[in-house]
Amino acid sequence: MRHLFKSVLALTALLVLGGQTPALGPQGAEGEPNREQQWLVPTPVADRPAHAMLFRPPGEGPFRLALIAHATTQNVLRRAQMPQPEYRALAGFLVARGFAVLVPERLGHGATGGDYLEDQGGCDEADYARSGRATADEIRKALDYMRSQPFVRRDGAVIVGHSAGGWGALALAGEDAKSIAAIVAFAPGRGGHANDFENRICAPYTLLAAAKAFGKDARVPVTWLVAANDTYFSLAFSRKLADAFRSGGGKADFRALPAFGSEGHWLPETGSGVKLAAGDLDRALKPQAAKKR
Repeated sequence: MRHLFKSVLALTALLVLGGQTPALGPQGAEGEPNREQQWLVPTPVADRPAHAMLFRPPGEGPFRLALIAHATTQNVLRRAQMPQPEYRALAGFLVARGFAVLVPERLGHGATGGDYLEDQGGCDEADYARSGRATADEIRKALDYMRSQPFVRRDGAVIVGHSAGGWGALALAGEDAKSIAAIVAFAPGRGGHANDFENRICAPYTLLAAAKAFGKDARVPVTWLVAANDTYFSLAFSRKLADAFRSGGGKADFRALPAFGSEGHWLPETGSGVKLAAGDLDRALKPQAAKKR
């Protein structure tokens, strides 16, 4: 929570002093571990930057970029109270492999605030294709901005998405494979825990149809990771979702991970969860990492 409070205070001070939208980029000094630093990055809304955490290896780079796209909720209050997403263990794993790692907080969440552009709508009329593309637009905006930084390479980026963030990452699979080298999606989807019930999904056939649509123009390979005890998107349903993505033309390497704690959906948020996924993560990153610049 300390990072959330720091973000709010920094933004408030900038607004008071400048009377305008705060400048993008770093919002303070680097810290530890992994040179952690608060940043503001652009969103599709010009006067509403996103709060983000940046982590970097030692040195000047240029580094390949990994962008971690966080999970979300349809609950307005929970979104407003969401602390700054950090995914520290996952970020540390990627930094150790030579990546600069950005974790932006999307619109409608926590200190970033603003309109929730990726709203899927009600359960019966959920528009999963639209919500996924809205998430993808926010990821793309932050990605493009970071590529303009001197310490970031313009090619070979990796998108690591979790839940709704992973769903948005799937919508980016149609991007140029030179600029986005790989997508890693942890339990991607929308509409899980319908009405707060485990193993229930709002409009599941609509979700499957949207996955097929995302696969139609896909050029970026996807590694699809799901824990055995995920109650938002079960292994059985996640396999169907991956198959739908493939049926549209997408390339997806589906990997079932061991059960994690009491709820496998939160696996990528902890060190022990990242350790369980380490082999599959390295497999997803290694072919691209081996390429020469």
